[in-house]
Amino acid sequence: MLEWGLNWCVAAHAHQYLLIHAATIERDGRAVVLPAPPGSGKSTLSAGLVHRGWRLLSDELALLDMQSGLIYGMARPVNLKNASIEVIRKFADQAVLTRSVANTNKGTVALMKAPAEAVRRVLEPARAAWIVLPKYVAGSSASLRPMERAQSFMTLAEQSFNYDIHGEQGFRALGRLVDSCETFQFEYSDLNQAAEVFAELACRPIK
Repeated sequence: MLEWGLNWCVAAHAHQYLLIHAATIERDGRAVVLPAPPGSGKSTLSAGLVHRGWRLLSDELALLDMQSGLIYGMARPVNLKNASIEVIRKFADQAVLTRSVANTNKGTVALMKAPAEAVRRVLEPARAAWIVLPKYVAGSSASLRPMERAQSFMTLAEQSFNYDIHGEQGFRALGRLVDSCETFQFEYSDLNQAAEVFAELACRPIK
């Protein structure tokens, strides 16, 4: 309920931003936006990657400044559910998690503390370089495939909380975001493989 309430406060009132249901991580000044519906594995993925050289902006909400094109985060705790809790405990010894709470509406949940650097730099925005639509597929090898920009645009629009409120301004801001990024689909099951793929992504030349 606390997490839902925090999300509601932002989604209902922070209309100076285009609010996108997406995890966002940053490295060397460039951000990855990971839009996806619940259950796609974006929180688990972002929780793992922020212990492999990426900075956490958010595991839940990307705050897009429609004038500058910069994305702001909140560096709040990452919500992990069910099997993801033990996955992160094993993947990142340094991760700080609350005790697990069973029998919630989302199953067993635990919160992972945002890394200290993410909290220290919470007011520092980043410019998106990649839009990656993640999907956890049990037993799959990590696979990053190009995605059509039109599909990327529609995914972002569908995952936005206030796209309809901003009308043409939101449409144009989302279009600029997509045009400025490389766009991909990503399937994974193993976080070590995922970390390798995203490390290679971070080495790609600046557009």
